[in-house]
Amino acid sequence: MNIEHGTDPGSRLIADNYTASIPGLQLIANNSLLPVNSSLLISGSPLLPASAISLQWFSDEEDAPGKTEQPTEHKLQRLREEGQVVKSQELIAALGLFLPALLLVFIAPYMLRTSVEMVRFFLLRAVELDPTRDAIIVSVFLRYLAKLTLPILAVALFAALFSNIVQVGFLFTTKPLMPNFSRVIPRLGQFFKRAFSIDGLYNFFKSIAKMAIIGFVAFFMIRSGMDKILNLQKAGVWLGLTTIASLAVRMLIIIALLLLVLSIPDYMFQRWRFRERNKMTRQEIKEEMKMYEADPQVQARIRGRFRELLKQNFNAAVPRADVVITNPTHLAVALEYDINSMPGPMVTALGADEMAAKIRRIAEDNGVPLVEDKPLAWALYKETDVGDIIPVSYYTAVATILSRVWNLNEQKRKISA
Repeated sequence: MNIEHGTDPGSRLIADNYTASIPGLQLIANNSLLPVNSSLLISGSPLLPASAISLQWFSDEEDAPGKTEQPTEHKLQRLREEGQVVKSQELIAALGLFLPALLLVFIAPYMLRTSVEMVRFFLLRAVELDPTRDAIIVSVFLRYLAKLTLPILAVALFAALFSNIVQVGFLFTTKPLMPNFSRVIPRLGQFFKRAFSIDGLYNFFKSIAKMAIIGFVAFFMIRSGMDKILNLQKAGVWLGLTTIASLAVRMLIIIALLLLVLSIPDYMFQRWRFRERNKMTRQEIKEEMKMYEADPQVQARIRGRFRELLKQNFNAAVPRADVVITNPTHLAVALEYDINSMPGPMVTALGADEMAAKIRRIAEDNGVPLVEDKPLAWALYKETDVGDIIPVSYYTAVATILSRVWNLNEQKRKISA
C-alpha cells in the first residue's frame, strides 16, 4: 500500500479511524478513503508498512510550508511580552544542583552540629514535654528546620533567578500562567507527532546523555572508593557518615559541572529551534510592515503634504538656506544643511522662471549667497523635490560650494568683528 501525503500540514494519517476486525480496512488520508490489503492483517491486528508512515510526524505544527523568513524584531518583542523566550532548562537545573551542592561543602559541619543539637534537645525533653499541650515543641522544631533548610533554599532560589536572568534578562509576565484547556485534551495523533518531531527526538537523546553522565560518574566514583566503602563495616559511625557524605557531595558537584557543560549546546539548540518555530511567511512580514511602519501610500501622502507645506512657506525657508544654486536666470535651488540633524544637504525651495526670480530676490534680501552652476542647478531641479536630501552623486559638488560659502561667511564675520 502506498499512501501519499500532501504538503498541507492539515493532512495527516488518522490511524484511529480503523477497526481491526474489518478485513477491508480503510484509512483516511488527505480526505480520501484508501483500501488496505488484507494480507497486512496479522492475527486480526493491522500492521502499517513503512511507506504508510507520515514524514510529517517528524515536523512541528509551527514548521508550516511557506514560513521561510526569519522572525522580525517586532515579532520577537511580541513573543517576549507573551513569555516566549529562548531558555535552556538544563542550565537552570545544573546551576540549581551545583550551587547548593557547593554550599554543602562549606556548611556541612554547621548542619551536622545543628542536627545533633536538635536531636539532643528533643531526646532530653521527651519525657518532660507533651506535644498535645506544649506549643514550644512546634516553635523549636520550626526554628531548627529553618536553620537547616533556609541556606540551601536561599542558594537554590538565587541559582534559579540568576540562571533565568542570564538567559532572558529581567522579564515579568503572567501570560504563561493563564490556563490553556486545549492542552489537557488527550490527542493521540498529536502525541506521536510531537514524540517523533525534532524536539522530541532531541529531548530523548538529551535524556539518554544525562542518564549516561550520571551513571558513569556514579560508577567510576563508587568504584574508585570501593575499598573505603567496604572497610566502613569496621569503622565507626562518624567515619562512615563523613565518608559517604563526602562521596555524595563530590559526586553531585562533578555531575552538576558536566550538566553545565551540556547546557551550552542545549541553549544553542533552543535558540535555533525558537527562531525556526517562529519563522514568518512573506505575507506576514508585509502585514507587519503595514502595521508598524504604515502603508506606503500613507507615507507617500505624508511626504507630499510635507512638500506642499515647504513650497507654501518658501518665504521662510529661503532665508534659512545656506546657499542658492542658480542657472543663473531660469532656475534656482535653495539648499540647507545642518550637520547635527540632517544626513545631507536638503532642498528647501526650488523653482523656474518667475518662482526662481522670487527665490533669488528673497535670498538677496536676507544675505543668502547665490552661486551660479548651470549643470548642478539643472540636475537638482530635475532629480529632486522640496524636502528631499540631494543624491549622493552630487555631494562632492555641493560640499565644495558649501565650503566656499562658509569660508566667505567666516571672513565677513572676522572683518565685521
